[in-house]
Amino acid sequence: MGDRGRRGAVALTVTGLLAPLTLALGTAPAQAASCTTSTGPHQKQVEKFLGRPVDGRQSAADCKAIKAFQTKHGISPNIGYAGPVTWGVMDLMNKQKAVGKNPNKAGKCPVNKGRIACVDLTLQLSWIQDGSKLVYGPVPVRTGRDGYETRTGLKKIYWRHIDHVSSIYHVPMPYSQFFDGGQAFHAVGVSMWNPPGSHGCANMTTADAKKYWSLLKNGDDVYVYGRKPGT
Repeated sequence: MGDRGRRGAVALTVTGLLAPLTLALGTAPAQAASCTTSTGPHQKQVEKFLGRPVDGRQSAADCKAIKAFQTKHGISPNIGYAGPVTWGVMDLMNKQKAVGKNPNKAGKCPVNKGRIACVDLTLQLSWIQDGSKLVYGPVPVRTGRDGYETRTGLKKIYWRHIDHVSSIYHVPMPYSQFFDGGQAFHAVGVSMWNPPGSHGCANMTTADAKKYWSLLKNGDDVYVYGRKPGT
């Protein structure tokens, strides 16, 4: 059920960015295609995240920096507007960074199962632990979007296919390790913060998917909990 991701934002993107996009379209066509002059509702937070001067006013340099971030992570439209989707991605990154090397601090992922792959949907993080010992991670993952949520609960890896291709979406799913129906860990070629998310799989970078492939096997436990933002 994995996918490489489709460029496009959630409904919040449309409502949050429609007004500034209209304003941009009212100016010169070249400007509309590149950057908006409109100040966004999260201007100060976005400026701070990007290391820009925090004055809460859109500038050409602000827009260039925001647009570069949006382009890198597949946030659309990438017109440099400090809207809710862009800030939501940055806020999630901040929260992920704050976790450090203690992702199971709250003890939500079982420590009595031996080796287990944990998936925190709320923070979009995954890691492998053995009892209470952290084996690998935490690493960012890209889980199911609204309507295609990654299902929660205790599961087991039941099938692995290193060169799998989705029979539904007809896209490659390298290093697939299936744990719930069509839902699997697998590599993708898009940013882990590319909205709105996968079709249910736990997308990973190629490096992380390879590491999971080397550390896990059929029969190993997977525990998925929390709720992905926006679902």
